Amino acid sequence: MTARSRPPVPEQQLTDQWIGGRWQASTAEAAIEVVDPSTELRIATVPAGTAADADRAARAAAAAFDGWAATPVPVRAKALRRIVEGLTRRADRFAELITAEVGAPVRVARRTQVGLAIGMAAHSLDLLDGFAFERRIGNSLVVHEPAGVAACITPWNMPLLLTVQKVLPALAAGCTVVLKPSEITPLHAYLLTELIAEADLPPGVFNLVVGTGPEAGAALAGHPLVDTVSLTGSTRAGRDVAARGAATVKRVHLELGGKGASVVLDEESLEDAVRATVDQVCFNSGQSCLQWSRLLVPARLEDEALALAVEAIADYRVGDPREESTDLGPLVSAAAMARVTGHISRGLADGARLVAGGPGRPDGLDRGYFVRPTVFAGVSPDAALAQEEVFGPVLCVLPYQDEEDAVRIANGTKYGLHSSVWAGRDRRAERFARRLRTGLVDLNGGPFNPAAPFGGFKQSGLGRECGTAGLEAFLEVKSLQFPQDSGGPLGPRLKDTAPRTEERTSR
Repeated sequence: MTARSRPPVPEQQLTDQWIGGRWQASTAEAAIEVVDPSTELRIATVPAGTAADADRAARAAAAAFDGWAATPVPVRAKALRRIVEGLTRRADRFAELITAEVGAPVRVARRTQVGLAIGMAAHSLDLLDGFAFERRIGNSLVVHEPAGVAACITPWNMPLLLTVQKVLPALAAGCTVVLKPSEITPLHAYLLTELIAEADLPPGVFNLVVGTGPEAGAALAGHPLVDTVSLTGSTRAGRDVAARGAATVKRVHLELGGKGASVVLDEESLEDAVRATVDQVCFNSGQSCLQWSRLLVPARLEDEALALAVEAIADYRVGDPREESTDLGPLVSAAAMARVTGHISRGLADGARLVAGGPGRPDGLDRGYFVRPTVFAGVSPDAALAQEEVFGPVLCVLPYQDEEDAVRIANGTKYGLHSSVWAGRDRRAERFARRLRTGLVDLNGGPFNPAAPFGGFKQSGLGRECGTAGLEAFLEVKSLQFPQDSGGPLGPRLKDTAPRTEERTSR
């Protein structure tokens, strides 16, 4: 059975996993419904993949590893370029699927969910041209080698982007891969698998297992043949994966939650900062770990900031994600809607002042998992609303007294992923940014750079993705020590300065 014979069409029953270079029936007896969040209607069913499915995939990846790792880098790159070409060719279809399964408005799906994914995939392969897989240090040859079998566990909010952000660098590095996408949004992964099959990678180099995190994901995280796990997800999921991986001392990369702060340092930057922060908190209906859900402003500017936030929120059109005029689609599921609504209700119960939005669907929408974009004032920096990741279009405006107070509030959560600083001068913004405990800080609206490392401090994760760091995440480092007077690849040395073997302490 070829990959082409299994197109991921909505309202279709998908029953197979891609293992060892072919579609194989899942051992699962149960199926998972995929629901369109804008209509609450089922659009497909997929297998509730089992630990047995994960085991077969891990074994297939392990069997294929030696051959793929030994494949010359230019040959690997040529094969992977065909995947990027396929992504470009099928961009519109990917956008349709992501609108259907995520609820992303068509403009967001095309431009960001898919467009940025294609750019990220191409950049991952461009890195291979200049990467030094071998380099000399003294009498050592330092070699970067593929880490082994990589389990890539991806979330539902930016599914294609976050999948290629892991899978392409892993394959480029020479790892073999088992992809476990979110069971909430798996349809894009079936289409991606079609493209990977068309690229004619050797059997077992790429494998797809669809199922839940507690079943298929947990089985991969603890599998003895999996060498490295890369997860993007919740902090809770990250703890579980880290614990399971620890049993076999796996390399574990975690990109987890965030509670980002957007910090305004002066009045000159206020209008731009508020607009950008509202845009960020509403992007993808607030379902982004990069979200700046806390806007910090000097106390004297609080009223003006609130007025600007209300004005900006009012411009957002919430509705059918298939309409070109829609800015804000639904949340991804009934559970997500209940969670975000619960945070809004709890904020009100804790005494926060509602400035815009509130609980309940927007007017005129009686179906679909829609929520109102919401702005709160009067939130204590220690309150749940200012501490917990809401993952919805909910903004807290927090006043501060001076820069020391702003640093304390900005750093005062368990997260440290993405923040922004706004000041009249870049140097002032830079000085403040250096004090923030976050892995990514935007200065005065600086754009995202896919070549720069991306990841978090504290409970926002471990490791880095994107750029060279994203490739190195799937590489092990080996040092080959040559004699100082060797005529080997490092050449002879004039003087032996290293201790003799018998003089070295054991390690």
